[in-house]
This record gives sequence, C-alpha cells and structure tokens, in this order.
Amino acid sequence: MDIKPIKTDADYRSALKEIESLMMAKADSPEGEKLDVLATLVEAYEAKHYPIDMPDPIEAIKFEMEQQGLSIKDLEPMIGRSNRVYEVLSHKRNLSLNMIRNLNQGLGIPAEVLIQTSREVHASVIG
Repeated sequence: MDIKPIKTDADYRSALKEIESLMMAKADSPEGEKLDVLATLVEAYEAKHYPIDMPDPIEAIKFEMEQQGLSIKDLEPMIGRSNRVYEVLSHKRNLSLNMIRNLNQGLGIPAEVLIQTSREVHASVIG
C-alpha cells in the first residue's frame, strides 16, 4: 500500500489493516517508518471524524468525590487548603500542574481530562 491521505471510511479501514500488518516492524526500518506515518494519518482522521468528548475537569473531580465518598478535606493534600479546594470546585481558580498531577495520582482521573480548560471558565472568558 502506498501512503496517501485518508479521506473516506474505506481509506480508513485500509490504513488500519495496513497498520495491523506492520505492528511488529522495527522502529528504524522502512516498515517502522511507514507504520509511524500511517498511525499519524489514522489519528488525524479519527480526531476529525470520531472526536471524543471529554468530561469537564471540575465535573470529573466532583464525580470522583461522589463515587469515592470524599469530602473537601480529602482533596486538601491534592489541591491545597479547603478555601483553595472550594475555589477550584466553584470554577474560580484553574488547576495548576501540581494539582493535576496530584489529582491524577490520587483520584485516578486521566491527565487529558484534567488539563482541559473547564467549560464554565472557558464560556465566561469567551462569552
């Protein structure tokens, strides 16, 4: 298969089949490079045609708090003093990198979810 843009579902399925056949290729071989390029093309196609709607980071924190029966006090080691926790949960303060790391490890929330701008904060900035 020649490498070409993925424009249709047929192109997509064909690229996936080709990727499957190249999975054991060595990274520095021509097959490995072809695999890398095809994977990049497939990722771009999937991002455009099958976007994943990630949850709002603050809603994800609140959900995990509820699921695990956690209180504001339980989040203090991950976020800071209780007033800081309240500020984060009320969308008045953005998550810092350290908070994201701590919440990822402490609550198991994926970093990809936590690094997003909260929809409420984003809406107030745009609107």
